[in-house]
Amino acid sequence: MRVFATMLLTMSLAAGPLLANDAKDAGKEESPATAAAAKAKEAVKPENAVIESELQDLRDLIQSQMQELEAQRAALKAQQLKMEVLEEKLHSTPPEPVSVPVAAPAATPEATPAVAIGAAPRTLSASVAMPAQGAAEEKPSPLYFKIGAAEFYPLGFMDLTSITRTTQLGGIGTNFGAIAFNNTVAGRLTEERLSAQNSRIGLRTHAKFGEADVTGYLEADFLGFLPPNGHDTSNSDSLRLRLYWVDYKRGKFEVLGGQSWSFLTPNRTGLGALPGDLFYSQDVDTNYQLGLTWARQAGVRFIVHPSNNVAIGVALENPEQTLPSSVIVPAAAGAGYASQFDSNSSNTSSPTGVNNPNTPNLHPDIIPKIAFDFKPGGHQVHFDVAGLFRTFKAVNVIATPGALTTPPAVTSGGTVDTVIHGGGGAATMNVELVKNFRIIATGFYSYGGGRYIASTAGPDVIVRPNGTLSGVRSGSGIGGFEWQPNAKTVIYGYYSGAYFGKNFDQTGTTFTGYGFPGSPNTANRYIYEPTFGLHYTMWRNPNYGDIRIMTQFSYVSRTPWNIGSGPATAHMGMAYINLRYDLP
Repeated sequence: MRVFATMLLTMSLAAGPLLANDAKDAGKEESPATAAAAKAKEAVKPENAVIESELQDLRDLIQSQMQELEAQRAALKAQQLKMEVLEEKLHSTPPEPVSVPVAAPAATPEATPAVAIGAAPRTLSASVAMPAQGAAEEKPSPLYFKIGAAEFYPLGFMDLTSITRTTQLGGIGTNFGAIAFNNTVAGRLTEERLSAQNSRIGLRTHAKFGEADVTGYLEADFLGFLPPNGHDTSNSDSLRLRLYWVDYKRGKFEVLGGQSWSFLTPNRTGLGALPGDLFYSQDVDTNYQLGLTWARQAGVRFIVHPSNNVAIGVALENPEQTLPSSVIVPAAAGAGYASQFDSNSSNTSSPTGVNNPNTPNLHPDIIPKIAFDFKPGGHQVHFDVAGLFRTFKAVNVIATPGALTTPPAVTSGGTVDTVIHGGGGAATMNVELVKNFRIIATGFYSYGGGRYIASTAGPDVIVRPNGTLSGVRSGSGIGGFEWQPNAKTVIYGYYSGAYFGKNFDQTGTTFTGYGFPGSPNTANRYIYEPTFGLHYTMWRNPNYGDIRIMTQFSYVSRTPWNIGSGPATAHMGMAYINLRYDLP
């Protein structure tokens, strides 16, 4: 038994190490799975790191692409704003050429790329394009500056003008209705004068308030009052207000108030009030082309833009019922009508304005207007049509209520009022036939609208023998072309005319009115003017402005209703040569 126990103990001791080795081997058999799991666990960490790194790279790439897209979008917006500014210039051919670039100052070659005829010729008013919103970095001029949210654009040019005429007329601007006959002293004299009066200064402002755009404009020249003997010594030409208005535009609606060019002035594009949007010729003459319907006067206008191609508006403008000395009033009237009408004296030499009475008008002149603008084949096409409604009122100083066939309303003072209405219409066509070559035609016809045929002393009405008023029919027109063969040159030519109908009464052997047999030779029937000229830019630098030579050659002839024993016509040749320096 002891032997058996001893053997069992010995076998147990011997089997212990063997069992331990089996357990160890068993442990070795399980370790591959465990190791694999551990290895997989260890492998996940590097793979996550790689994915995270790739995601970060993708984020960086997307961010970089977004920044690049933003930069491209900003560059595209800047280019679009530039195109809008250039397009605004291309759509308008202002009256006096200046080729100042609109873009920010930069080194440019002397030969500026040619642009359309509407862009090169411009006036003081068009020397800076409308500032593009959101692009303050694009300064149209080195003189541009900002105060708060408002942008300011100083404008101006210096003119030295030579005027040569074959008859004596006087003044830098032409009074078309007063050309002297060659059987008078003035008609046998020639004249030559130099003047800096047409130099101008101005300021344009622009600001954006929410959805509203507000533009202000101020322009002045030196064609105002000149003291006696001014031409002999000081030549102290006075500063004169030309334009001063504010325009408010929001969405499709626009309101303008102040002194601006009349709504009857032909447009080059839309119904804009900036002189660059208007047609008043390329002439150097400060009274422009004969037959042009224009005035610069106070008023308010309301405009709606139903589409990009159409603008519709109506203006209420300062009236000025006119009765010039060429209209003969009945002797019984004496001076009774002198204070009720403007005599159209054209006298600016009196500091008290004795020849410019305060006319008692009844209501503002009402001028509706519509404009159409298209670009077929990339060529600018503009049409506009305007109307005119006026009312004339005067106290009848001749008749008594019983003396009239149809008496007007009796006033408390025992006199009567006479009231008549007048009106007219105008149309303009401005078409770019081929690149940089435009044809222009404008016409006007009216009953009682003679004063709008500027610088002709045309009458509005006459006074009949019974003291009532009657309108005078009148009309005018201009046809011509403007061509810019290269960036430095503008060539233009026009033919224009103005007509005033006769309207008179006869009492026995006495005539009154306008255009009657024996009427003064200031009662014009027809006036015409052919004109051609050339503007050439001699030097240009976007930082310092430009210098131009501007020329105009014209022939003016007028035929009165009554020739009498004198010449049938009065005529005159004239030449303007102008040296102009424009601010940049």
